[in-house]
Amino acid sequence: MNKVGVIGCGLMGAGIAEVLARAGCEVVVVERDEDALRAGERRVADSLERARNSGKLGDEDARAALARCRFTLEYADLAERELVIEATAEDEAIKLDVFRRLDETLRDPRAILASNTSSIPIATLAAATTRAAQVVGLHFFNPVPVMMLVEVTPSLLTSEDTVTRVRAFATEVLAKTPIASPDRAGFVVNYLLIPYLLSAIRMVEAGVASAEDIDTGMRLGCAHPMGPLALTDLIGLDTTAAVARSLYEEFRETQYATPPLLARMVAAGQLGRKSGQGFYTY
Repeated sequence: MNKVGVIGCGLMGAGIAEVLARAGCEVVVVERDEDALRAGERRVADSLERARNSGKLGDEDARAALARCRFTLEYADLAERELVIEATAEDEAIKLDVFRRLDETLRDPRAILASNTSSIPIATLAAATTRAAQVVGLHFFNPVPVMMLVEVTPSLLTSEDTVTRVRAFATEVLAKTPIASPDRAGFVVNYLLIPYLLSAIRMVEAGVASAEDIDTGMRLGCAHPMGPLALTDLIGLDTTAAVARSLYEEFRETQYATPPLLARMVAAGQLGRKSGQGFYTY
């Protein structure tokens, strides 16, 4: 699977596109409008430039990786792709529309449709297509060029052949480590991570401790590389809230309920690093 597409070029989509291009894949990136497309192209170019400046990537390799990326607004440009990875906003309606359009566009009957969703059931996305056996979850972690893990999530409808091909692609092409995750909200990592992040937010909300002290405590007391509030800012408060909602809707457990402070910050546009303001100012 050398010809790959990416839908969405935000923080995650840009990272996925970069990793694919650096691995030698021919990448077509699709965005919803011209502004988002140009912003996504800058994200990829800037990240490759940082890798070059830090000595992690040679000049020629950086140029070649960017040259392997084509940025477009047209789904028709994905027609010959062998694998397409959806990395749009964590919104079920948006993702369902993407999967319907991909199903109509891709010509290869064996083409795989993957989602980078962190919470939406893969079976729901698969049901929107006529090729449910080739729909799978392929969940990367931020920042994608650095984080070595991917969660591979088949639905009840995903074929063994699809799972085998995707796992081989993750290990042999992308040099990532895949883990098998069940098709349930949160998969493996977010099932554990989200309650932890929400607990830290509730501590700030209740005045138990400041964001700075909570993060310092977890970094220096538990050897975490980043505290939970800084991590929430990195993930995005809107994304954290969306995953929490999905978990709560599926399990109805109070540990997944969205804290009022998180809901208010999202409503105010304080989304973390992406907006410049979250629990910290950027």
